[in-house]
Amino acid sequence: MNKVFRLEASSAVTSKGQTTIPKEVRDAMGIKDGTALRWRLDNGVLTVRAKTRRLEDFAGALGSPPNGRHVTIEEMNEDIGRAVDERLQRSNG
Repeated sequence: MNKVFRLEASSAVTSKGQTTIPKEVRDAMGIKDGTALRWRLDNGVLTVRAKTRRLEDFAGALGSPPNGRHVTIEEMNEDIGRAVDERLQRSNG
């Protein structure tokens, strides 16, 4: 993704409610075929965000794990599930 701080482009909406994202915007945002877009309307301002990164893209961003052990996403999900179950059991007495 290019570091573009300001870019302005135009496109039209078809009768089916479709539009084409201008090429310079796609390039700047790293939007490719299949990229998920998130649309938000807030007080008359429309914001579109491209989800161009996955959780896996951030692997290693914080350096090595403090205990030196790498865990898979599946292991994380299992641990989170266990923690939720424990908290629910404690809250229900």
